[in-house]
Amino acid sequence: MSGVLPILRRELLALWVTPLAWVLLVVFLLIQGLSFYSIVVHVSSMTTASIDSGPVQAYFGQSIFLLVSLLLVCPALTMRVFAEERRSGTIEALLTAPVTPAGVVLGKYLATLATYVAMWAPTLLYILILRNTGQVDWRVVGSSYLGVFGVGAGYLAVGTLMSAMTKSQLTAFLLTVLVIFGLFILGIGEYVFEAGMLRDLSSHVSVLSQMDEMAKGIVDLRRLVFDGTLIGLPLFVTVRVVDSWRRG
Repeated sequence: MSGVLPILRRELLALWVTPLAWVLLVVFLLIQGLSFYSIVVHVSSMTTASIDSGPVQAYFGQSIFLLVSLLLVCPALTMRVFAEERRSGTIEALLTAPVTPAGVVLGKYLATLATYVAMWAPTLLYILILRNTGQVDWRVVGSSYLGVFGVGAGYLAVGTLMSAMTKSQLTAFLLTVLVIFGLFILGIGEYVFEAGMLRDLSSHVSVLSQMDEMAKGIVDLRRLVFDGTLIGLPLFVTVRVVDSWRRG
């Protein structure tokens, strides 16, 4: 996987010197800020609250804003990764460089993942605000951010694959949204299907259940395995696709 670091630096520069990453960052933080504010206002108005219904648990495990932001941010971050290079023809120069297909894919993916993590970093201020007004369970905070990282990393891997499948950024964006939304709808099946294999499958892939569990400090190894699979499988296929370009 030679050439990962040069590709990583190249992609980070391409992301942050253009308005895309900055616009996404502003929109993302506005959505998260609105979500956090509404949750704090709601929790503060409650006369009684259980141990599982604090602002941290509600923010990570019960907020629809989190899922909506992932549905938009992850496809937007990955849509240009390969599609734009194929459209402009710069992919040819990249494929003739002394870098392996795996290095190209991993470098580009890590750049989007690093940007994704950077976008979430400012939300740590929300936790610091809560710490100054009451107690914060850092175990719950850690597991919640682990869930956000795992789900986002999987969605970014899917987006990387979709970007490699087309020369259009818009098409790559829409394909990624459809796949992510499809996984979301499949997860809702846990509330629809009768007890059995389909319900178990839906529960296993449900991002709602995963974030709800992790927002309570519950880290299920099966969730981490699914996240790892959702990362590894699309990236493996993407490497094969990039390798076919070089051979073709």
